Amino acid sequence: QVELVQSGGGSVQAGGSLRLSCAASGFTSSRYCMGWFRQAPGKEREGVALIHSTGETTYVDSVKGRFTISKDNAKYTSYLQMNSLKPEDTGMYFCAAQGRLYCPLVADNYNYWGQGTQVTVSS
Repeated sequence: QVELVQSGGGSVQAGGSLRLSCAASGFTSSRYCMGWFRQAPGKEREGVALIHSTGETTYVDSVKGRFTISKDNAKYTSYLQMNSLKPEDTGMYFCAAQGRLYCPLVADNYNYWGQGTQVTVSS
């Protein structure tokens, strides 16, 4: 059984930085994707960033150049470094994982989810 445990997040002023971590257990190889999603109150869950098992990355346009996703295969952990944060980045952030070579940045395609962590950016 795969389990994802998130850490990081919190409150920061606009322009600040935060780093989220997502530690996975239960995978037996590095053949898995990890994605980060966020959900603001009253809005649908939105894909933010994704790292495929190859190390290739995908970002939603609104975070390109500000967010960086990475993965430590030895630790089965993904990181989301968020710089130049904006108030519109506020939301609950979730990591997700799937045991595939490549994955889409679409929430319905992921079986495993972290518990969520709040990110609040004030202006």
